[in-house]
Amino acid sequence: MAEVLSAKKKLNNKILIKMKETFFTLIFAAGLLIACSGRASNNSGRNADNSADSSMAVIAFNELEHNFGQVKAGRKVRHTFTFENKGTEPLVIQSVRTTCGCTAPRYDRRPIAPGRRGRIEVEFDTSGRDGIQTQSVTINSNATVPVVVLRITADVTQ
Repeated sequence: MAEVLSAKKKLNNKILIKMKETFFTLIFAAGLLIACSGRASNNSGRNADNSADSSMAVIAFNELEHNFGQVKAGRKVRHTFTFENKGTEPLVIQSVRTTCGCTAPRYDRRPIAPGRRGRIEVEFDTSGRDGIQTQSVTINSNATVPVVVLRITADVTQ
């Protein structure tokens, strides 16, 4: 009888441990979903309706993604992303980083006055690439949403 109770207790402990692991995994996943959806809605929401704090710079891009379509390998393709400072303070772009050396950004480092427009030109070198390529361009600024990620995509063919 004692052996049966001991075996039952061990089984209950295993079930309890599994339940705790599942619970913590679900809590962690829910936290990630909430954090990611909050960032996405803050970024796109402020670009779309410009309801940010008006005493700061507000960066609003016309587009966040560009697809070059099919591109022959070895070509260099360019796209210019345009934005506007919809805030009341000058917008200062502190850095523009890309995911690899095949993508080179160019931008004006001068502050963008409120109501004025700016540009970030991105050149993508398709040399040594094949298939669908996606690159990210991360902009850090003093805007209400300080980090914006732009994406370029190309289907590189030989």
